[in-house]
Amino acid sequence: MENSIRHEGVVVKVENGLVRVKILQTSACAACKVAAHCHTAEAKEKVVDVTGLADTSRWHEGDTVVVSTKAGMAGKALLVGFGLPLLLMLLTLVVAMAARCSEGLSALLMIGVLVPYYAVVWLCRHRLARTISFQIEG
Repeated sequence: MENSIRHEGVVVKVENGLVRVKILQTSACAACKVAAHCHTAEAKEKVVDVTGLADTSRWHEGDTVVVSTKAGMAGKALLVGFGLPLLLMLLTLVVAMAARCSEGLSALLMIGVLVPYYAVVWLCRHRLARTISFQIEG
């Protein structure tokens, strides 16, 4: 796949329509464009779910596979996970300071706004999983 992020991993679980793959950190992570922002590059191992598979019978626990996603998917994940929360925090800070709230209260409001944001992200996790997804190559 052109312009994709690829990781080699090991199948840890196979269910109907789902293959769970443990990604092992490799030296290729250092060369990845988004390695500084990717939790996969920071962790020794990460488990990802490859969903929406019609036939999972060709994969078995212990199989070595290559999972991939488009580079644009990484940008979407970074936007949802870090970009939008940062903008929301900054907007909250500006509004709180304009309303003449104390610095302490402004900081609490700024951090507190993340609770409903991430609650909404969690509630929308299935929709996000369809948008930001992995595929097994081969």
